Amino acid sequence: MFIFVARTKDLERKPALLAATIDYLLDKPLSALTFRTLAEGLSVSTYTLVYHFGTRAELIREVVQAISERQTQIVRAVEGEFGSIERHLGNIRESWRLSLAERARQLHRLEVEAAMLESGEPHSDRPTHARLERWNRSGIEALLRLGIAPEQAALEARIIVVTIYGLHYDLLVTRDEEQVTAAFEWALGHYEQRIRALIAA
Repeated sequence: MFIFVARTKDLERKPALLAATIDYLLDKPLSALTFRTLAEGLSVSTYTLVYHFGTRAELIREVVQAISERQTQIVRAVEGEFGSIERHLGNIRESWRLSLAERARQLHRLEVEAAMLESGEPHSDRPTHARLERWNRSGIEALLRLGIAPEQAALEARIIVVTIYGLHYDLLVTRDEEQVTAAFEWALGHYEQRIRALIAA
């Protein structure tokens, strides 16, 4: 008599494969990713990748979600501001400082590429859109705690978020950290002026 035991997934293997995949992609385009090329790059079988991720689309989705987790530290800091504009501005500056590291730049490159791929599939799951909305929500909540009206908070949060997104793109293209950081400080200074004026009003 034979007893068949169902094989269970190694719960530690998948996170390790995901981390290795992100490292593998740091100098490669996301659009060229296939199970075959990735298997060769990681020295594993394509079966192993299919077993843990199912499809290429699911693999890319998990890569983008894993990349987005790096924002958790800043989001938590924003949630702990408790209505302090100095802490709010400090958290935005810290987010910018962290984004200047070379690894952070390459991760942002992957996010931009993932967003472009998602835009061609409007009915698919869109993790990069969820990431953008997460930043917007955090910004809105921070401004609401400063006493700013909801409509104004939503507008100002969107403006500063998309401004920083644009500056990240500028940094990717030009690699001119000094000039792009100067532009960031100028934008943040004007943001601070508007927020202080809204608080005073």
